[in-house]
Amino acid sequence: MQIEKPCVVSLTWQLSDAQGQAIDELAEPVEFFFGGADLLPKVEEALAGQAEGYACHLHLEPEHAFGEYDSALVCFEQRAVLPADVEVGMQFEGLPEGSATPDMPQDALYTVTEMYPDHVVLDGNHPLAGLALRLHVTVRDVREATAAEIEAGSVGGSVLDLIDVLPAARGVH
Repeated sequence: MQIEKPCVVSLTWQLSDAQGQAIDELAEPVEFFFGGADLLPKVEEALAGQAEGYACHLHLEPEHAFGEYDSALVCFEQRAVLPADVEVGMQFEGLPEGSATPDMPQDALYTVTEMYPDHVVLDGNHPLAGLALRLHVTVRDVREATAAEIEAGSVGGSVLDLIDVLPAARGVH
């Protein structure tokens, strides 16, 4: 079957930064809805019209991947408003109640990037924001999308949620 909207593609990939340092590998195939929000537009563009077995190498500039790094999404919060066991690398959806920076986006995922005795640094950027990336992707299967998948525009997961950033790639800005 040829990849065209709407369908479901099963992919594997290797993701690295522009210098070739490994960031993520998806060794077992995972399904994504083609024609919705599951895949980055440049990935969909590369896969359109292809079929099972197709493989390609993509170079993704920040604006085609996880966006430019935005220093306005970094803030300081008092440790007292966070859980007692807070540590570098922990993530919070939105800012905690009682935060000192209510003007920050409430829908962002914030990562603790630094800790000090009285406060922590929270970063609302995706860990790969601002980075050019290399992606080697292989199509393992293509199938028709179900009516429910078409209605949802997704098979339940986005590439943005799936990428597991290795510790070495965190905080590279």
